[in-house]
Amino acid sequence: MQNIFKYLKGDSVIWIVTILFLGLSMLSVYSFVPILVKTEGGSPFGYLFKHVIYIGIGFAAMFWVHRQNPVYIEKLSKFIFILAIALLVFTFFFGVRVNDASRWVRVPIIGLTFQSSDFAKLALVIFLSRRLVSGREYFDTWKKSFTGVIIPILFICALIAKDNFSTAAILFLVSLLLLFVGKYPISKILGIIGTGIVGVGVIVLLHLALPAMNLLPRFDTWMSRFFKAYGEGSGSVENMQAINAQLAIHNGGYTGVGVGDGDLKHYTPEAYADFFYSSFVEEFGLISAVGLIFLYLILFYRILRIGLNSKNLFETYLSIGIGLLLLTQAMVNMFVCTGLMPVTGQNMPFLAMGGSAMVMSCVSLGIVLSIARKNNPEGESLNTINKTK
Repeated sequence: MQNIFKYLKGDSVIWIVTILFLGLSMLSVYSFVPILVKTEGGSPFGYLFKHVIYIGIGFAAMFWVHRQNPVYIEKLSKFIFILAIALLVFTFFFGVRVNDASRWVRVPIIGLTFQSSDFAKLALVIFLSRRLVSGREYFDTWKKSFTGVIIPILFICALIAKDNFSTAAILFLVSLLLLFVGKYPISKILGIIGTGIVGVGVIVLLHLALPAMNLLPRFDTWMSRFFKAYGEGSGSVENMQAINAQLAIHNGGYTGVGVGDGDLKHYTPEAYADFFYSSFVEEFGLISAVGLIFLYLILFYRILRIGLNSKNLFETYLSIGIGLLLLTQAMVNMFVCTGLMPVTGQNMPFLAMGGSAMVMSCVSLGIVLSIARKNNPEGESLNTINKTK
């Protein structure tokens, strides 16, 4: 084990948790795809093989990024942000349509799809972390503050919201939390919230007044999901996917029904992604589910610790932003599966069936590990990973 960690620098705990997640994801995805086999065809092994490819790409990217100096990320922050906008605009006009949403870009030759919003989330966190350092002197100036901070947040979130409102909302929330951590003026944070609410209201009114423009193609889906969760239809057949998710959690009990023996995964769409947590509880049980939550909290704590121990403010903000992104996404998946939130398209980081989300989550952790490696070149030995500085 020590020989392996000679090459995996930065933080041994993060490496261990990540490897545990990736290993568990292969087992769970293979078990959770019967509904996909039933609707799309293929075999569980075929989907597992595709998932392993994404894991391999993600882990290789994570390893490569963690060997780089984070100063390059800081210097390239504006370029990364512009690239994210270009990808979102390209997706807006030429995106591949899947499940009634145009969120994906098909990678030439290899044929795999990439969700541009996954890259944009990380790009915005990187950009804001840099702007919180470089633009601090302009925080009290509305004009420069608006163009340098507020517009980038609203623009990225608006481009994502057209086909993925939940992701845009999560990114908006994480951006506000990051601004709060960076001591951005509260008055301007409230201004961003107000501007965002007004902007959403105007777009919704335009969509309703001019339906031919189809400004919000998934508006009816969003409203349907909301009323199914909180309206009179919350217990109806139309809300069956959410009901099945809750039944799966109930069916799992304390110890679960056993890997591969879950029943509700056969009737729950996206059991391997959007409803991953409910499928996990059914087969692995409540005790294992609590352990899963504990692993996410450990990961979040280690990310925060790396950021707070850095003497570079950009690295501190970037680590905190990445930690908030990963934890918030996991929490939303759990809240949806337990009926605390309407159905959304958020999967469990590192665990749900692979894709661009898997790759970008690994890249995000690679950045955090590169920060840890820079500040602690020798890394932490396995004998000291539980000690605090």
